[in-house]
Amino acid sequence: MMDELELLKRDWQKKDAELPKLSYEDIHKMIWKKSSSIVKWIVIISILEFTLPQLLLFVPPMEEALQIYDDIGVTNYIFALSLVIYTVAIYFIFQFYRRYKEISVLDDSKNLMKKILKTRKTVKYYVLFSLSMIMVTIIIMIIGVYLNDDITHIVPELKDSLQNISPDKLKITLILTIGITGVLLTVLMGFVYFLLYGLLLRKLNKNYAELKQLDF
Repeated sequence: MMDELELLKRDWQKKDAELPKLSYEDIHKMIWKKSSSIVKWIVIISILEFTLPQLLLFVPPMEEALQIYDDIGVTNYIFALSLVIYTVAIYFIFQFYRRYKEISVLDDSKNLMKKILKTRKTVKYYVLFSLSMIMVTIIIMIIGVYLNDDITHIVPELKDSLQNISPDKLKITLILTIGITGVLLTVLMGFVYFLLYGLLLRKLNKNYAELKQLDF
């Protein structure tokens, strides 16, 4: 029995000796390559996220939906907000590209860890900005409805059925509808951002943890 165990032990040791040994440099290079690939995907997704909604603006149903801004008299405010959103979004895309270029340069563990932390912060700020802009848009629409004297023109197809409802009740109903829709949209977009960026950040966090173990 002892001879069999000894033979098995020697066999396992022989197999272990045959396995490739990864050096510190090999492991570091693997983590660097994975991190660079993750940041590249963050850049690609942010560009797609910026361009696809712009293409949807040319779809007829979307054009009709945007008519509500004219109906409640907030077109100029939404336009000004859109300029801010586009400017900041382009800034973040540029920052993501900078992070990608920075992280694409093979560096020591400490510098690579710093770059990963910077990328994580940039992504988090971008997600918070995007979600907050949805809420700001909803708030502008709510204020527009509240300040509007006659809101029956906003839903002309329901004008006849709304004759028995007081303007104040109609206004409150519309405000609540816009508010609830805005909250649901924000939650939905938060979930989408979690899927798109959250999973990539989780992988980046894993790389950071591996680098920390490797360095210390």
